[in-house]
Amino acid sequence: MKLSTLIIILLSIGSTPLFTQEINENMNKADSLPYDHIYEPIAGYTAATVAARMIDGLGFRYRWATEGLTEEDLSYMADSTSRSSFETLEHILGLSEFILNTVSQKPIVRSNEEVNYTYTEIRAKTLANIKSASEILWQTPDADLDDYPIVFQRGDNSSEFPFWNLLNGPIADAMWHCGQVVTYRRSSGNPIDPRVNVFRGAIRE
Repeated sequence: MKLSTLIIILLSIGSTPLFTQEINENMNKADSLPYDHIYEPIAGYTAATVAARMIDGLGFRYRWATEGLTEEDLSYMADSTSRSSFETLEHILGLSEFILNTVSQKPIVRSNEEVNYTYTEIRAKTLANIKSASEILWQTPDADLDDYPIVFQRGDNSSEFPFWNLLNGPIADAMWHCGQVVTYRRSSGNPIDPRVNVFRGAIRE
């Protein structure tokens, strides 16, 4: 079974998404990852489907920005004060969890738990989060996005922001960082596949 056909993966509050045994077994298979292309729309234009399409655009860009990265690529840093490409991927993973929590109507809870994922694991988890977030919105095309606020939970205290902030915040930020990964990998001698067409959301033949 491919990740693109799996049911929505829900987040437990304050933790990373749960993965079935089958996902773990397929995690290292490149052809099991979603967003080798952007899938055909399954509904017309609504607020929810437009947001879903933006998330799909992120998924496609991330899939190909991170395809075939080497150890040299992952350790590349623009300078000594910047994140490495690997650290940037860790950050994008966190943003993908933020996006999925929000569209799953779950609060954002800061966790002090330290986890160490490999590049392959980060890539698979990030793409699964993005795909799951997109599917939630595609499957509820008439959803009122006022019902999907960003909620930060800090102990007994919480704060709330509208869905607007998800668009200009984590979604746009993740796209920004995908661009950084593309730039960094070019600098380390491994440019992105030139066949990638982000306008069409496909690979040129």
